Amino acid sequence: MASTTNFSVRMDSEIKRQCESLYGELGMNLTTAINVFLRQSLRVGGFPFDVKLEQPNKETIAAMLEAERIAHSPGVKRYSDVEEALRELKR
Repeated sequence: MASTTNFSVRMDSEIKRQCESLYGELGMNLTTAINVFLRQSLRVGGFPFDVKLEQPNKETIAAMLEAERIAHSPGVKRYSDVEEALRELKR
């Protein structure tokens, strides 16, 4: 039988409460859930999920830059309300 040890984790009390509720519905306590996370981390050699900053892809960046250009361009037709823009689209 493997030996065990204790460790303490400081966390937001509301996060802890929500996780205890979630994992309780899955039939386990928080300690078991943390052990599952740690074992899965060892199996995959890192976090068992993607950890990354959300960054827009090239197409989204291009669209954002175009929107910015259009917003500042004096030659772009402007509309005073949605109905006016929709009327223009129907022409």
